[in-house]
Amino acid sequence: MIHQSNRRELLLGSGALFAWAYLPRVAQAECRDPRFLVIVLRGALDGLATVAPVGDPDWQRLRGENALTTEGATAALPLDSYFALNPAMPNLHRLYKAGQATIVHAVATPYRERSHFDGQDVLESGFIRPGSADTGWLNRALAGLPAAGRVNARQAFAVGPIAPLVARGPAPVLAWMPPRLPPASNDTVSRLVDLYRHTDPTLANALEERSAHTAKKPQMAPAIPGAAVRAYFAESASAAAKFMARPDGPRVGAVAFDGWDTHANEGATKGRLALLLAALDGAINALEIGMGDSWKDSVVAVITEFGRTARINGTEGTDHGTATVALLIGGALKGGRVIADWPGLKEANLRDGRDLKPTTDLRAVMKGILKEHLCVDDHLLAQNVFPGSQAINPLAGLV
Repeated sequence: MIHQSNRRELLLGSGALFAWAYLPRVAQAECRDPRFLVIVLRGALDGLATVAPVGDPDWQRLRGENALTTEGATAALPLDSYFALNPAMPNLHRLYKAGQATIVHAVATPYRERSHFDGQDVLESGFIRPGSADTGWLNRALAGLPAAGRVNARQAFAVGPIAPLVARGPAPVLAWMPPRLPPASNDTVSRLVDLYRHTDPTLANALEERSAHTAKKPQMAPAIPGAAVRAYFAESASAAAKFMARPDGPRVGAVAFDGWDTHANEGATKGRLALLLAALDGAINALEIGMGDSWKDSVVAVITEFGRTARINGTEGTDHGTATVALLIGGALKGGRVIADWPGLKEANLRDGRDLKPTTDLRAVMKGILKEHLCVDDHLLAQNVFPGSQAINPLAGLV
């Protein structure tokens, strides 16, 4: 069911989905009906624990007993001779083997600091610096395309409290709320405070007071209700797929999932990260099933604001880092490969002596998808979608 959200409903969720009903004329002329879904993982995904460089001689030295390997009871799933996938993601592994998934490693946005909010702003706005725009690169890409006939003026929709920045812009957004939602995270509350500070100061003050009161209480790291997270991820993905698969439905969307900030007790195979990756893997499966025959024309991009440290910290977690992975999934891809200009994990090769060094600009990856899949032209990509990116060429041959 689609409906307009009231304020109470907007306070309940933790992710968002946006969609727009424009279809590039070039794609229509080529008898294609492309779908593109962006999944934003908020909190910074540990790319090394998601796709492990098992062939790097320095990998196990860095992570010790926490290093994923292709042996043992929790063996990683081999991708090629150098990389292996976290065992919590068998659906992604299956799609990779079928040529319907590509992994881009050692990837990052232009952002080089360690603030979640600023990192997410750069990731979703498409600008080089945070605070430069209140619109997102996906919305601007769609707004710049010639409309081939809007099938329905109510095709833009959002799941949860607010549409992610990547989806904001001239396209209207209609809310859709899944019946089961996980508790709102601190990140979500902070975003709501920022949203309402300029539109409803009274509500913003109330939210800030509640957050300050809660912060004064001694808190343990909250346990994640695994079943609830899996259900929410899958239900959100299934709803997106079903809307986008309709003949008169939207063709582009974005969904955000919170909770990826794993400072303590990360648990790559038996813990918080393993649970989240399993939930994401279930969402990928739900997308494939829900898209039906449209899956062959689909691309899903899973992106995050930055990576995490190469080493495990003193609380069995990882801190804010730099490079990470981007996961591309869908029947329209030329998949079955890991794309990586691998920087290596020797001490001298780590950024600031602590992070995986970025060697691929995430904007090049997204430019490649937008150009080849949605037929966005180079001028629009460089000037409007990712301003200041003239020197960043689209990554070719993804689709």
